[in-house]
Amino acid sequence: MPNSFGRHAVVIGAGMGGLAAAQALSSCFDKVTVLERDALPTIAEPRIGTPHCHQVHLLLRGGLEALSEFFPSIETALEEAGAVRIGVGSDMLVEAPGFDPFPQRDLGIDSLTMTRPLIELTVRRLVEQQANITIQAGCRVTSLLAAADWCAVTGVRYDLTDGESAELAADLVIDASSRGTLTMELLDRLNLPRPEQIEIGVDLAYATATFRMPRNAPLNWRAVFHRPSAASGRGGFLFPIEHHCWHVGLNGVHGEAPSDQLDEFIAFAAGLRTPTIHDAIKDAQAVGTIHRFNLPASVRRRFEGLQDFPQRLLVIGDAICRFNPAYGQGMTVAAQEARVLKRLLAARANEGQGLDGLAPAYFEAIQSVLAAPWSVAENDFIYGKTRGSCPRDFQQRMQFSAALQKVAAEDAAVHRLLAEVNHLLKSPSVLRDPKIVSKVQAVMAAA
Repeated sequence: MPNSFGRHAVVIGAGMGGLAAAQALSSCFDKVTVLERDALPTIAEPRIGTPHCHQVHLLLRGGLEALSEFFPSIETALEEAGAVRIGVGSDMLVEAPGFDPFPQRDLGIDSLTMTRPLIELTVRRLVEQQANITIQAGCRVTSLLAAADWCAVTGVRYDLTDGESAELAADLVIDASSRGTLTMELLDRLNLPRPEQIEIGVDLAYATATFRMPRNAPLNWRAVFHRPSAASGRGGFLFPIEHHCWHVGLNGVHGEAPSDQLDEFIAFAAGLRTPTIHDAIKDAQAVGTIHRFNLPASVRRRFEGLQDFPQRLLVIGDAICRFNPAYGQGMTVAAQEARVLKRLLAARANEGQGLDGLAPAYFEAIQSVLAAPWSVAENDFIYGKTRGSCPRDFQQRMQFSAALQKVAAEDAAVHRLLAEVNHLLKSPSVLRDPKIVSKVQAVMAAA
């Protein structure tokens, strides 16, 4: 469906959401321009504009499958670049309260582990192969241009690294700039209400260190996911990454913060509920520095509730929903939102519809993508100090979840379904199958 919607689309930001969105738009516009404020590295290394890119990142299986719709060769490209393939149920040791560890079994699901810079570089190279997409680095977008009488975005204004400013006209603009500040400022200028904003104040502090994988690395696991208990709030991850290294992330909430000093970092690991991660890294060779990051709250903007929103403008990724990164959902959700956009544009093209009304249709369509990961983010209400409006059914949900874990530990089929839901491959509704609910209720009754 070439040129279905206009001559030119502009995407602000060359992160995961922006790159996937650009690919989604490429079949609908003559040209797509991605404007990125950072200088983009030619190798897999962190960039200034994404300080969190030093941290442990996980692209869930649902994210890989979404990106595969845009780039069929992406898994091969990632592995050739150094990503490590692991079995979700067999290679990953999951330590959860009451299950230290959870049973390991082959669930028939695998994923890839790697650093955030490697993911971005690989996806960016695939996007650059698209002839009508141009990525312009060193371009900091300062405002969205709009026709006030039409309440529609007409382009962007941006600053170049030499201090000069420029404007770029567009038929459609995608704000993939993480914070969504440009969109919020435009709503203010047009005297339009901002979306309702919901926050889950968890005060997450986390740090990531890199270690050489030792020759005597454990053989019974390749990755570790240590889920925190409500009592301590301390969690951790250990994933294999490129160059035969481990990425180790430790996190705490509400004042529990891992250090960026190696001895204190290892001591924090010793304070986890189990010694698995500590024992793995205590004698391992550290590589480079330890990087810390803080996230005060998960944030969800309810764009779908707005009665008025500027035409020819969409938002994607963290600007809509920013999740607790300990759950590893952000990149996957951004990729899935871009997939929703691609399918929505294809349907509108087939029906002869234009861009008018695209924003409300898009914001409504992505709710099915956001529902499950936001429900996971609400798990942070297990901590007594978490701020926000706790769901009324939270305790019932936690009781059901605890019993479901027990069922999954015994039943491989339920374990697989639970893994598919956790990797955003299937809706949580599959876990409400009457046969599963019956087993969960039996566990709850026996408690």
